[in-house]
Amino acid sequence: MRGLKTFLPAVIALAVVVVAVPLVAQEAKTVPETRQEMQMSFAPLVKKTHGAVVNVYAERIVQRRTNPFAGDPFFEQFFGQRFPNRTEKQSSLGSGVIVEANGTVVTNNHVIDGADDIKVALSDGREYPVKVVLKDERLDLAVLKIDAKEELPTLKIADSDKIEVGDLVLAIGNPFGVGQTVTSGIVSGLARNQVTEGDFGFFIQTDASINPGNSGGALMNMNGELIGINTAIFSKGGGSNGIGFAIPANLVKVFLAAADKGDKSFERPYVGATFEPVTSDVADALGLKNVLGALVVKTVEGGPAEKAGIKAGQVITAVNGLTVEHPDALNYRLTTAGLGKSVELTVIEDGKQKEVRLTLGSAPETRPRDERVIEGNVPFDGAKVGNLSPRLAYELGMSTEKSGVVIMQIADGSVAQRLGFLPHDIIIAINGTEVGSTAQLAKIVTSEPAFWRVEIERNGQRIRQIFR
Repeated sequence: MRGLKTFLPAVIALAVVVVAVPLVAQEAKTVPETRQEMQMSFAPLVKKTHGAVVNVYAERIVQRRTNPFAGDPFFEQFFGQRFPNRTEKQSSLGSGVIVEANGTVVTNNHVIDGADDIKVALSDGREYPVKVVLKDERLDLAVLKIDAKEELPTLKIADSDKIEVGDLVLAIGNPFGVGQTVTSGIVSGLARNQVTEGDFGFFIQTDASINPGNSGGALMNMNGELIGINTAIFSKGGGSNGIGFAIPANLVKVFLAAADKGDKSFERPYVGATFEPVTSDVADALGLKNVLGALVVKTVEGGPAEKAGIKAGQVITAVNGLTVEHPDALNYRLTTAGLGKSVELTVIEDGKQKEVRLTLGSAPETRPRDERVIEGNVPFDGAKVGNLSPRLAYELGMSTEKSGVVIMQIADGSVAQRLGFLPHDIIIAINGTEVGSTAQLAKIVTSEPAFWRVEIERNGQRIRQIFR
């Protein structure tokens, strides 16, 4: 008995140690266990934060054609402007978040895109004019500046890499123009891509109701911090069906830093490589344990990726220890790391894992763009062309690995427009002669052949056409 009494304290002490470990691990996040906890309210959190979420009103003046032949040079020559265009005002409504006390507001680009006049209204009814500081269509982000003298309420920006699926969140915005509204839910997914038509693909997914008018509003954690900018809904009917998406706060931070520096455009790092998603077949062939990562398809000679030792066939699975689920996630990780920084990539090759150091820089202009406007009795009349380089491709929103001569712009009513050419078309060959530069193209179009056999690349597909 004495031996048992001596042993019991040790058993009890051991039990305490074993039980204490999971309790410490779960201390930050718990589930409600009592009736009192079930009746807890978000009201104190909403009162503390809702003042930093604003309504964004954007107005634009548009021209409505009353003459079906307006813009046609033939009909305008003979009939003139007998049917003048009608001017009308269009309005749109969205939301925004004040992130700096000096009146800096973050919202979606599509909320203010093309607007001639933009105003924001605070939750207390005060209205202010704003100016656009920085916007980016591809990221669908915009930074506005309120012209206010007093200090304004703000939301602190959180580290969005720390959120997890299942975390409680609040969404604040102005859905359907009914007024500021708060909805609650959880984070239901991370690293979502193929959500919008843009080239950004790394969204926070939530089941908190997000509807038209919520765009640009706040997705907030239980500490009252901004973890995302509400952007899109997944719905066939236009209403919330329980799946909404937000741009992560870490991207907002980088975008905001560029605006604070006075940058006129937002630039993402140039890698000099193309990537594809890892499929189950690819994972089996390469001996990968998980179906995730960015498969290197090819690298640009002399580009940052090649200099870092990255090769086709390798799979990038992490950036600075953060998981890369797909190529869009890789793009996001590199963008949030920032230009001029050096990142550590986790690379798998031949079943072995290694670390590679990559320096992030701007897309270079490897050859002069030599912009020219083509004129004359030729199919490309009215087209502005330039020599593609990573820099020009980036500015046009094209793949930075493309090369050749690209159509940058096309004049309205021009021959090139009527023949169906589009901006971003790459001119491959004319009458069997490859087009390698704008100077060569200008020389080719001075000839007067009986017909024009043109080959272009559009959205990765080659198109051949004959014009007489």
